[in-house]
Amino acid sequence: MNLAVSDGFPYYISLVEAADVKLAFQSSKNFALLSTITNDKANYRYAPGKWSIKQIIGHVTDHERIMTYRILRFSRKDTTALPGYDQDLMVNNSRFDQVEYNDLLEDLRNVRRASVSLINLLSPEQLQLRGQAWKFELTVEDFLKATIGHEYHHVKILKERYLNH
Repeated sequence: MNLAVSDGFPYYISLVEAADVKLAFQSSKNFALLSTITNDKANYRYAPGKWSIKQIIGHVTDHERIMTYRILRFSRKDTTALPGYDQDLMVNNSRFDQVEYNDLLEDLRNVRRASVSLINLLSPEQLQLRGQAWKFELTVEDFLKATIGHEYHHVKILKERYLNH
């Protein structure tokens, strides 16, 4: 399957492949890379109009919060279709660029700890429950894969466009 980021959740899921989703959330590999970025470097944008590294980290954190809320609802058999969200609106109305980078990274770590806690409480049956967010109907496990895959996507972009200049 050859997907692009514009394909949304299927693209993010494809980045995780067959990995154990619980282990993917517990991995510290991306945090090790992100921890090497200085506050000054975190203000970098590779082109006008592009997000800063701080904004990317804040966006990844917001996205994980939103996705775990969806996962919680769907894992509890709430079949209410949930809306999408406007990522640019969220970033544009944040104060990520005014916050110290280490504080943003700590916020992501805190959200990740909460996500891991939720994941560890889910049964194999709950992982197979389905829910709909925006135009996608997926299992709870696939929503988890889309969440961590979203982080993988942004870390890849950071490596390619931000950290090698």
